Amino acid sequence: MKQILFILFSIFLISSCQKKEEKEIVYFNNYDETEQIENQQKHEKKRMQFKLFQSKILDMNEVFKPFYKELTQFTEDNYEDLKPLILEQDIPTIQKSVQEGKLSYEKLTLFYLYRIRKFESDSTLSLNSIIALNPNVLKEAREKDKKKENISEFSMYGMPVLLKDNINTKEMATTAGAVALQKNETESDAFIVEKLRENGALILGKVNLSEWAYFFCSGCPLGYSAIGGQTLNPYGRAEFETGGSSAGSGVAVAANFAVVAVGTETSGSITSPSSQNSVVGLKPTIGVLSRSGIVPISSTLDTPGPMTKNVTDNAIFMNAMLGFDKADKASKKIDEDYFQNGFPTELDGIKLGVLSSLLTDSIYALTVDKLRKVGAEIIEITPPEISFDGFVTLLNIDMKHDLPSYLKNNAEKSISIKNVNDVVEFNNKDSLIRAPYGQQLFDGIVNDKTTLTELKEIKKNLKAEAEKYLQALKDESLDAILSINNYHSGIAAVSFHPTLTVPMGYKKSGEPVSLTFIGVPFSERKLLEIGYVFEQLTRVRKMPKNYQ
Repeated sequence: MKQILFILFSIFLISSCQKKEEKEIVYFNNYDETEQIENQQKHEKKRMQFKLFQSKILDMNEVFKPFYKELTQFTEDNYEDLKPLILEQDIPTIQKSVQEGKLSYEKLTLFYLYRIRKFESDSTLSLNSIIALNPNVLKEAREKDKKKENISEFSMYGMPVLLKDNINTKEMATTAGAVALQKNETESDAFIVEKLRENGALILGKVNLSEWAYFFCSGCPLGYSAIGGQTLNPYGRAEFETGGSSAGSGVAVAANFAVVAVGTETSGSITSPSSQNSVVGLKPTIGVLSRSGIVPISSTLDTPGPMTKNVTDNAIFMNAMLGFDKADKASKKIDEDYFQNGFPTELDGIKLGVLSSLLTDSIYALTVDKLRKVGAEIIEITPPEISFDGFVTLLNIDMKHDLPSYLKNNAEKSISIKNVNDVVEFNNKDSLIRAPYGQQLFDGIVNDKTTLTELKEIKKNLKAEAEKYLQALKDESLDAILSINNYHSGIAAVSFHPTLTVPMGYKKSGEPVSLTFIGVPFSERKLLEIGYVFEQLTRVRKMPKNYQ
């Protein structure tokens, strides 16, 4: 009996020591950022004069805790061996490596977990791009490995995906970057997440964003949230803006922290961070992808979209999120395969509208010349001046009604806030932590008394003005109008036109610049085809030098 008790005690002691050892592993340490913040105040852009870098809420050691055992066994040599198979590779290439036995979905997932920890735990390289990780992702990857026979090279099966943290997932809270939603642990996935799982994708985790999708504070830094801290651009850490609001999505894809990431856009929130981080971003026509289970700004303008390192992945990713959602009033039944039969390799017969006002930009002008030389018909256009009055009012009134609807129907039931005013009052109780840059835009929503009848007229006028600006698409039978970055995202948004942004080059400073294609509604496939030819012609995207 004594021997049995001794054995049991020994097992208990060993187990306790192991748990204690696991608990004491610390990869992420807070560092003194005083000098860094002081230096940041010299930045020429006011909204780049950060008040803080690190999150005061998030403990990344807790985020990584479910993976301690596996990551302890995954070495730097393992990581280096896998690099050539994964870094900057497109989905077909990765899938081919898996089918040939050079790679597994588990190793692919471990590689990304290791890489995220490697950079995000280094105070000189951290990008503050990750908010949460799916604790079950390695188990799910092993399950994918058991069933990897006859998987198409053009499939999302087994591909680790990061989601902007305003998109509901069962395993992780959905915070929109806000302390008020820190415990928003929803019972179900957003519709697009359901579709991704149905198509075999692995949900790796959640990424940082501009809090409340950058409709919260006025003039505040892009990529900042109270939950995630300040997202930083890998091409110029604290030097270049990340773009917003899908900052974490753009940064994580650029830094190769996952195969792909989902962003959301109301007006520029995919095109802006895609451009700033030299990745491919598609903002679809409203209704192509479901918005159910996504924290809203505007049911009129919101849409999720794919953010990837290349156009091929973008098309494959679009296919995996597609589906009719009866719970989303804007959802359309789309009979489209965005990658079937591949893409053309030339631009003969393609008509592109070039904005005369942008030809003073040397990179844009050089790009237009390249497109002309390879067979595109270039039509120079000068759109009329338009009025954009009422745009903020549209967002104000939509969010005033749409956020309560999300909180009632899609949020965790114990969440105490029920509307925008509740969020304002909640943040005022501890504004230094919850809203260090203020919440001016939320104050504006509370104070906006525009009626729904007045809103209807505003939407009608905005749409008419934007369509006037883009009239050449119809008048000249253009396949797309060429813009830079997110310059015309608001116009495309209120007129329900899709946009695709593809890396175009880099300024002398090293800051990325992208070419944005604006098409007619539901022309996503055509934009991807044109974008692919452009991408193959220029091949300008390069990895950020400190993240190779």
